[in-house]
Amino acid sequence: MSARGKRGDEKAPEPTFEEALSRLEEIVGDLEGGEVELDRGLELFEEGVKLSRRCHEMLSAAEQRIQRLVREEEGGLTLELFPRESDSA
Repeated sequence: MSARGKRGDEKAPEPTFEEALSRLEEIVGDLEGGEVELDRGLELFEEGVKLSRRCHEMLSAAEQRIQRLVREEEGGLTLELFPRESDSA
């Protein structure tokens, strides 16, 4: 593809939940390693915050979809919460 085929104002596609979570885990690992310079650490932290917000938004949207799909026989909505991992241990 030629350089003219790409426009500077085009946005990259949003990552999937799995992609965002994987990248967030990489960032956490890099920051916890303590080998990152301050400026790079701040860039990674900012990227991590954006990814964390993106994951939260996707999880909230999924939860809303699930709530709409879980219905009683009469057609009313029944809220069913998923058990947390810490609850099942």
